[in-house]
Amino acid sequence: MSPYAEHYRNEVIPALIRRFNYKNVMEVPKLKKICINIGVGGAIQNQKLLENAVSELTLVTGQRATITKAKKSIAAFKLRAGMSIGCRVTLRGDRMYEFFNRLVNTSLPRIRDFRGVSSKSFDGHGNYTMGLEEQMIFPEIEYDKVSEVRGMDITIVTSARSDEEAREFLQFMGMPFRQQQQQ
Repeated sequence: MSPYAEHYRNEVIPALIRRFNYKNVMEVPKLKKICINIGVGGAIQNQKLLENAVSELTLVTGQRATITKAKKSIAAFKLRAGMSIGCRVTLRGDRMYEFFNRLVNTSLPRIRDFRGVSSKSFDGHGNYTMGLEEQMIFPEIEYDKVSEVRGMDITIVTSARSDEEAREFLQFMGMPFRQQQQQ
């Protein structure tokens, strides 16, 4: 069991039970999965860009990335249905906790002028989505070997029933939310 999973069990669960008055431990929100997606629009002309994105995502997550295909044809983008245009990874279990730990404690603080992540990116069902503008914030990626700066979308899926519960849960887990300005 990863140290972050132990942190969840020993510290986060009791804190959330006190905060929301849960009657049962099974009501406490938990991480279900983390989905990471990279869209590579340039892969239409150059497949090497997609291969680089897959290798970088595999390096960052520790799990082989799968290639995503276009669902529709869009003539303006010279895109046909079935063309490879991105890659994704779904993390669960210990790899999920390990990635979350590295994201919160190592990668996010490396962003220039970082003041925290937005607290408005919840979807209404307790899931949190954030976008990163470059993959270089992860220490596993070597700056010299990067062919192109790519962004990625990270979705953290929780079992929380509301956005408020999910926000408190992620905050106890260590997610650095931006402080709201008092008017």
